[in-house]
Amino acid sequence: MPETIKLGPQYRAATITRADINEEDRTVKLAFSSEAPYERYWGVEVLGHSRGEVDLSWLETGQAPLLMDHNPRDQVGIIEEVSIGADRKGRAVVRFGKGTRADEIFRDVLDGIRLNVSVGYEINKLQLVEENKDAPSIYRVTDWRPLEISIVSIPADPTVGVGREADTVNVQSVTIERKAPMSEVTTATAPAATAQATVTVDVEAIRAEARKNEESRVREIISVGERFNCRDKANEAIKSGKSADLFKGEVLMSLGDQANAILLKQHEIGLSEKEAKRYSLTRAIASMMDPKSAGRGAEFEMECSAAVAKRTGAAPKGFFVPVDYQARADIQRRDLLVGTATAGGNAVATDLDSSSFIDLLRNRMMVRAMGARVLSGLQGNLAIPKLTGSSTAYWVAENNAPTEGQQTIGQVTMSPKTIAAFTDFSRQLMLQSSLDVESLVRSDLSQILALGIDLAALHGTGSNNQPKGVANITGIGSVVGGDNGAAPTWGNIVDLETEVAVDNADLGSLGYLTNAKMRGKLKQTQKAANTGMFVWENNPADQGFGMMNGYRAGASNQVSSALTKGTANGVCSAIFFGNWADLIIGEWGMLDILVDPYTGSSAGTVRVTAFQSVDVAVRRAESFAAMLDALSS
Repeated sequence: MPETIKLGPQYRAATITRADINEEDRTVKLAFSSEAPYERYWGVEVLGHSRGEVDLSWLETGQAPLLMDHNPRDQVGIIEEVSIGADRKGRAVVRFGKGTRADEIFRDVLDGIRLNVSVGYEINKLQLVEENKDAPSIYRVTDWRPLEISIVSIPADPTVGVGREADTVNVQSVTIERKAPMSEVTTATAPAATAQATVTVDVEAIRAEARKNEESRVREIISVGERFNCRDKANEAIKSGKSADLFKGEVLMSLGDQANAILLKQHEIGLSEKEAKRYSLTRAIASMMDPKSAGRGAEFEMECSAAVAKRTGAAPKGFFVPVDYQARADIQRRDLLVGTATAGGNAVATDLDSSSFIDLLRNRMMVRAMGARVLSGLQGNLAIPKLTGSSTAYWVAENNAPTEGQQTIGQVTMSPKTIAAFTDFSRQLMLQSSLDVESLVRSDLSQILALGIDLAALHGTGSNNQPKGVANITGIGSVVGGDNGAAPTWGNIVDLETEVAVDNADLGSLGYLTNAKMRGKLKQTQKAANTGMFVWENNPADQGFGMMNGYRAGASNQVSSALTKGTANGVCSAIFFGNWADLIIGEWGMLDILVDPYTGSSAGTVRVTAFQSVDVAVRRAESFAAMLDALSS
């Protein structure tokens, strides 16, 4: 009896090149598959492209869909042409529709924002090419059928999440044929129209690469297990074939704030409490104001920067600030005396925020105040698990088993992206040694970074190394004011809540977030005529926040008031509603400071730019809804 394996839909990634886009016909030519080996959880897959190995019958009908993110309910076009070339690659011509959604995606393709594609296919038969005990075995797919092509935000990682989806959706039994042992290098020949094409598969190279990847996966999972004291879970992850990135994400999400403390501790360079107090950010900045003597007078701070660079293997643009300092809180009260008022002077007893830099940064992020989850001190990439489908409940007779149903688990990947934000300080201020000046500088730098992270979390485009913000996440709920925007009504506010509730996502840290202009508008907008009851209500019990529709309401000018809808050009505002706990902010811990003494030299100022590695992820699009065409006047 032939051996079988349970598999569901599989995916492979590719990219679109601008030269292959025909704007007039709304078509795109693309290559969607090849015989490049991919490591799956069950072995190394070589997707056969010889005659008889690929079933193109469905794609050739002209009815096969072009989807968004493999979602069958989100079709944006069709596949018009398909072929297998002599170079053993699958190629297609796809055409985008003219509807609002399809046009939006096509415009993003034209603008170079969405260039990633992925093919979804089912496997019917595998042939065991090379069986290995200490490394993944190698299989050639000798019978497979492409089902659809998708425009995707993040191409599916072939080593994770794909094979494991097999036991959750559209599962079928796949026959495995065994083949006689092969030589180290084997040759497969396929007939072409005019000549035969020969493809050489270097089995040893594939085996070595697979072994290397597996060793790396196991090593990283063990490391995570040791760091977070979960060796048993690590062993289970290794046995199940789970990727290191996904295992790390699951551990971090399960441990909560406890994980942050552990991660930050591991980023420290080992400063004692006395050394951490000795560290001065202003001294380090001041030492870099004269390039000819950079670092002089701040030898200790430069030594700390070198230690961070050695630990991380990264080179700073200016100098690194160690986590040991960032996590330290000072409690000081001093008089700030610096010459003139415009330079920060006048003898004023000032209470400065004594929080650590890390706490300052978190507290000033409005999205965090709304409930966003912050993961600090990360290393490498991270895959956050997310629920993409739910289990089903059944009524059953006595002694009968219910139909088996499992949750569909997906993932969203996070990787470090660099944010840069700058502020200007007076030279006179930077030469002071006051601890209050230290707190002031720390406070200002944390503020500019927090504003930048807020903006990315809400409106990041996902291109040009930006994270993708909530407003640009595919699948969030949408409330529309009008063709040319509209002043928001009580009904719009309730509709935002409804958009989230109908997807059963109205749980967690729910609330509204908009900008100051829109807050003012909503404070003057009655729920219904002549009631004296206004949409935005004050909430004295929650300082800094108001209330709408029974939920907390916040305002931040990082929420855009310059959006466009129809003839309302650059004057529309956004209003968000959602479970903010499903917004994840990842921080990679390295704070890099670059001092520019030239830009403001004529004004007597020094420009200080802070660089930090951050990313943003939304665990579940359905947790959010937005109105992006609200008018304040």
